Amino acid sequence: MSEDKLSLAKRELTGKKVKSLREQGLIPSVVFGGEGEPILTQSSYNDTEKVLLNAGYHSPIDLDIDGKKQMGLVKVVHLDPVKGTILNVEFQAISANQIVEATTPIEIVNFEQSDASKAHLAILQVMEEIDVKAKPADLPEAITVDASHLATVEDGIIVADLKLPKGVELADKELDPESAVANVYDPAQEAAEREAEAEADKAAEEARAAEAEAASAEEAKKEGE
Repeated sequence: MSEDKLSLAKRELTGKKVKSLREQGLIPSVVFGGEGEPILTQSSYNDTEKVLLNAGYHSPIDLDIDGKKQMGLVKVVHLDPVKGTILNVEFQAISANQIVEATTPIEIVNFEQSDASKAHLAILQVMEEIDVKAKPADLPEAITVDASHLATVEDGIIVADLKLPKGVELADKELDPESAVANVYDPAQEAAEREAEAEADKAAEEARAAEAEAASAEEAKKEGE
């Protein structure tokens, strides 16, 4: 059983007519992947938003579709591009023994205990999440990576460093194990480099302005002769 539960009611409205559902505080959705055709559904906006925030794309949800129990995963959430509100949701119906794919957050911990942190270096996470596959009960809420061993700007965390729980595999078998998850950098050095670049840009701009002024003066001189 999942900790996340959501009650869905079957709906008949489709197309532009679903706008009236949203005006009533309801979210149109669809459940696909089970036996038979996809099921058109709807649910309370507040309840749906709460479950989506908690489950995300990596935790199974216990769906109740007009009294019928069905485990599901959130596959797609369509948002209003301006307001950021939920427009509709697509759920994938799954079973307890089915191997499913899910997007799982990557959490980096213990960097503050590393020699890199003590040397006033910082860490930049470039891969926030990763796709994994497992049975629903084995899907992790997050993949945690220990960064306490990092020491210099030459160090970092790559995909090969990720320790997957038992029963969990990477969904993308072609993902390069050397792909960067996080890099160590020197904030002071980067700030100095940005300042140097800004000064160089300013000098170049002043040089272009001086050249333009000289060319203009030369042109004026020729016109006066």
